Amino acid sequence: MTAEIAVIGGTGLYAMMDDFEMTHQEIINTPYGEASSPLVFGELHGKQVVFLARHGFTHRLPPHRINYRANIWMLKKAGVKKILAVNAVGSINDKFPPENIVIPDQIIDYSWGREHTFYAEELTRVVHIDFTFPYSISLRQTIIRAAKNKQMNLEENAVYGCTQGPRLESAAEVKRLSRDGCDLIGMTGMPEASLARELSVDYASISVVANWAAGINGNEISMEQIDYHLQKGMEKVKQLITETVRIS
Repeated sequence: MTAEIAVIGGTGLYAMMDDFEMTHQEIINTPYGEASSPLVFGELHGKQVVFLARHGFTHRLPPHRINYRANIWMLKKAGVKKILAVNAVGSINDKFPPENIVIPDQIIDYSWGREHTFYAEELTRVVHIDFTFPYSISLRQTIIRAAKNKQMNLEENAVYGCTQGPRLESAAEVKRLSRDGCDLIGMTGMPEASLARELSVDYASISVVANWAAGINGNEISMEQIDYHLQKGMEKVKQLITETVRIS
């Protein structure tokens, strides 16, 4: 079975979609090893949609141990042409408080040691992809239009800084990221975005602000507060995904 639209997110995100009717799960073997989870296929607004749990169904995979290549390759094999990637992030920018939804338009990669390309071995020629605009312009515009349809406020431009994890950043590191021009900090944005570009799959991030980044408000970061803000933010995300799928 194929689906043109995929959603990559946390475990059980598909269960939050009121109109999503699951049909089946499927594992597709990949040349890059095991993907994070089986694909969950279903129908949303009459369109075939597939969900992938980035961290696994039991949330067992830390960001630096996710097999991003297997995940993206498997989605491409399933016929996916558009990926809506849901990312939990910390905010550096005082315009983006917790529970806000942000659609970043740029990214800076600070991660290391991750398998970040399909074009590393057995090549007949070196392959370079253009990454000037790392997120699909057309898919971002569809998401933004969906938000307007739902009269939902979101931020349309931001720079996502992808750190290695799994630990959170120090206050000094956050200051450096701010000087570099980052607005958001996450751990899963790369190499997901560039791998999708290599396979010519449209990719955009729906970033949910879970907390102020370290040192922004002078307090230590509470995991309880992160969970609280994420739960509130995800209520908006499910509405946004549903409307984006409807108008796609």
